[in-house]
Amino acid sequence: MKILIIGNGGREHALLHKLHDDAPAGEFFITRGNGGTAALAQAVRLDASDGINLATWAEQNDIALAVCGPEGPLADGIAEHFARRRVPFFGPTQGAANIEASKSYAKKLMRDAGVPTAAFGSFADAEAAEAFIREHDTPLVVKASGLAGGKGAVICDTVEEALDAARAMLTGSAFGFAGSVIVVEEFLRGEELSVFALTDGTDALLLLPAQDHKRIGEGDSGPNTGGMGAYSPVSIAGASLLERIRTDIILPTLAALAADGNPFRGLLYAGVMLTSDGPQVIEFNARFGDPETQAILPLLESSLLDPMLAIARGESIRGIQLRWRNAAALTTVLAAAGYPGTYPRGEAITIPQAVSDAHDVIVYHAGTALRAGGLVTAGGRVLAVTAVAPDMRTAAKRSRWAAAAIEFPGRYYRTDIGWRELARRVAAAT
Repeated sequence: MKILIIGNGGREHALLHKLHDDAPAGEFFITRGNGGTAALAQAVRLDASDGINLATWAEQNDIALAVCGPEGPLADGIAEHFARRRVPFFGPTQGAANIEASKSYAKKLMRDAGVPTAAFGSFADAEAAEAFIREHDTPLVVKASGLAGGKGAVICDTVEEALDAARAMLTGSAFGFAGSVIVVEEFLRGEELSVFALTDGTDALLLLPAQDHKRIGEGDSGPNTGGMGAYSPVSIAGASLLERIRTDIILPTLAALAADGNPFRGLLYAGVMLTSDGPQVIEFNARFGDPETQAILPLLESSLLDPMLAIARGESIRGIQLRWRNAAALTTVLAAAGYPGTYPRGEAITIPQAVSDAHDVIVYHAGTALRAGGLVTAGGRVLAVTAVAPDMRTAAKRSRWAAAAIEFPGRYYRTDIGWRELARRVAAAT
């Protein structure tokens, strides 16, 4: 079986790693690749955004399954190119991917479907946005409606902050075209949860819940990033809560998308806030999250390939069940100096043999490349170091040990990933 992974970051390395475990005799390909994927897959010298040529290449090379990691190609309609070539493709159509590509579309869809979410307004006009902001209590959240790499939401404690954020987006100086339409919504209080659902458009298989850390600094301080770490499972998300999220959020959203002519097949990711009024959707993504994928997939004992193939072939996933390890996983992201702003590239990376040989640690590569002199940095988020252990405390300790042992100039990582969960565990033991 030949499998193509589209994308070349840490999420894609994690998908490749898991699918390789599921199909060790398979032949794997990945677009461009990075410094860690070469041992598992052959690099295809095409960009993830080159949907037409990728679909043609996949047809010519008898690809049995193509899996798209990043959101950009999905928003651009890559699924349609593969459908025309009759290559099984895991990922939603362009219309269905609007659940992520347009926050305005997603919020209106949720409102009409009765899916719990924050009260909001959607605007392309600065004056209308200003009037809405002045009429509502703070804090408010101002979001670029389009794709902004996970950094397009600004939490505003005052009216002036909200006005400044709205103006910056709508004038095009912040987030470019992604901010040409904005969403202004009430600020939800509570703990955030990442819930992934494999779906054939009707049924949904929920993966273990995760919690990620978007802020650059310790204690969840500083600017938003693409994600500085994650852990799974989350003790406050028990079976009854997950079933409520499935029943009240995931299934109604799938039904609304189908009714709108955009049935969603792939991985639907709900960012959920656990408020005093129950779970409410912060936003949807149309693909696996990063770095949550790096924390969730090492815990999946059963096949990921089987439901992915069924979904990509247009089949039902009814009857498929997922099995999970009785363990905990925690991922620490190593970032380049200056991230999420400007950062250097080409810095030499040293991964000690003790880390490479550790049976309970997986180092997923994101912004890395292989050069003549060895492994070097090639992005802002460089590596994701995941440890799997019988309990979260040990997983955190092992992940941080490995993160500290890996070296490159200016490397930065948070030493408090999972702090809420660890505090809960301590409280439960006393």
